[in-house]
Amino acid sequence: MSRQGAFMIYCAEQYKNAKKLTGHQLADLFTRYQVWEYVYDCYEALHTTGSQYIVDDIDQYIAARGCPPV
Repeated sequence: MSRQGAFMIYCAEQYKNAKKLTGHQLADLFTRYQVWEYVYDCYEALHTTGSQYIVDDIDQYIAARGCPPV
């Protein structure tokens, strides 16, 4: 598995736990708002930050795409 792939899983788990989502809810949300692509594309910047920053950043990204806060 690539570093980016492992990091995407890490981000998904951090977000799922922070928002108390099921795996299905997380996968649906990340797919609907293209979060998977965002995390992959922003790997270089995001992998140097902490888990709370990542959760907050994903929240901002989703909100910018028109989804109300989770």
